[in-house]
Amino acid sequence: MSAVNASMAIGTTATAEPRMAYVGRFAPSPTGPLHLGSLTTAAASFLDARHGGGRWLLRIEDLDTPRVVPGAADAIVRTLEHLGFTWEGPVIHQSRRLTLYQQALDDLAPRGLIYACSCSRRDRGGTDDTGGYAGTCRKGPTRPGPVATRFRADLNPVPDLADRLLGRCGPDRAAGGDPILRRRDGLYAYQLAVVVDDAEQQVTDIVRGADLLPSTYWQRSLQSALGVPQQRYAHLPLVCEADGRKLSKSAHAVNGAIAGASELLWRVLSLLRQAPPPELRQAPPPELWSWAILHWRLESLRGLAHLDAN
Repeated sequence: MSAVNASMAIGTTATAEPRMAYVGRFAPSPTGPLHLGSLTTAAASFLDARHGGGRWLLRIEDLDTPRVVPGAADAIVRTLEHLGFTWEGPVIHQSRRLTLYQQALDDLAPRGLIYACSCSRRDRGGTDDTGGYAGTCRKGPTRPGPVATRFRADLNPVPDLADRLLGRCGPDRAAGGDPILRRRDGLYAYQLAVVVDDAEQQVTDIVRGADLLPSTYWQRSLQSALGVPQQRYAHLPLVCEADGRKLSKSAHAVNGAIAGASELLWRVLSLLRQAPPPELRQAPPPELWSWAILHWRLESLRGLAHLDAN
């Protein structure tokens, strides 16, 4: 077992062992207050874990320090607490786990699975990697100066994903190429951190928004390269405006006050197509959660293009 796998204390891959008990997680980025879309995702993840008799973890993804809003992480935690969410263990902050991410890079480097890339956003047409990367620097950086670290995803192909909501999903060809694991400014990237954290925390099931589906192939490829188990996925339809436009985060920020918590939770359960009884609209949050955990039906979201915020 490599040093990375030993530090993660995972053991062999999921196919070699009986499936572990359900462990889910919610991992918001503290770039502002919790909004209706992220709250809906949190609720779906929480309910799926609790309905399955599993554990649910809370992780703050605060690696992108230029975008972190001071106080946002604490505000998110308070909002979840006021709404009656409960989680096992301490709240994990990615910014305090940098050693684990470096260990993963150290594991990949001697096997030729990562390389230095000098390409800037301008070189890529002012876009991120969602449109793919042509592998320009695979034989070495093409210019002097700061470099990012990229992963050779093509060397670790993985089978199609069997998503619990979307069914069979092949790799998103538009999101092909080699993802960045460490940025040119030295910050560890999301694609690396999420894989390392999910493995170290022994997460078995991920319920998240469909906007993250294009990243799933990269993450599963990286999981394969690091020799850690792969999770089950359920990618939820996004909460959108009535006309299908992307939800305005500022217009749909969630108030973390206790007042109105029941009405908000009832609305979220309705958004998730759980059909909560009208008489529970003003019930205390613990009563709402008890009903929702017992009656949780993920399949109610199957086939939906988006969830209407209005």
